[in-house]
Amino acid sequence: MRTGRLRTVPPVLWAGWVALATGAVLCVAGWYGVSGERFTARQLPYIASCTVPGAALIVAGAVLLASGRAPAATARVEELYGLLVAAGEEPGAPEPAVSAPVAVSGELRMVPGGTLWHRADCPLVAGKPEAVPVDGRLLAGGDLDPCPICEPDAADS
Repeated sequence: MRTGRLRTVPPVLWAGWVALATGAVLCVAGWYGVSGERFTARQLPYIASCTVPGAALIVAGAVLLASGRAPAATARVEELYGLLVAAGEEPGAPEPAVSAPVAVSGELRMVPGGTLWHRADCPLVAGKPEAVPVDGRLLAGGDLDPCPICEPDAADS
């Protein structure tokens, strides 16, 4: 047996459904009136009095339905976020560990034809046999940029 609380439908949603239904009825009435008339001059009153307002009511109903669900969805997201934050704040929980630097070596390496220079223990060049020591002239000339992963310093060379 479900013991959850009774869900209520906000008045904005009811208004949206009523506007959609009324707009659909007016569009059908306008179509029926236009289809029974042979001359354009006699069809215009049906278009002006039924079809155009019916289309406007359909659009208004769609807007009301879309905006009527937003507060309920926002409230639910806030409730779930509160539960998530409360679950993460358990007393006695260890603090997250500070991550160690990616690379600390003072030796600088580069891959021939590459555009970056790295520390020797950078994951991008570690274990690559083609990685060679950096030429000081390339660093001085500005031809190589420092690696954004290991963040080498030019003073290391």
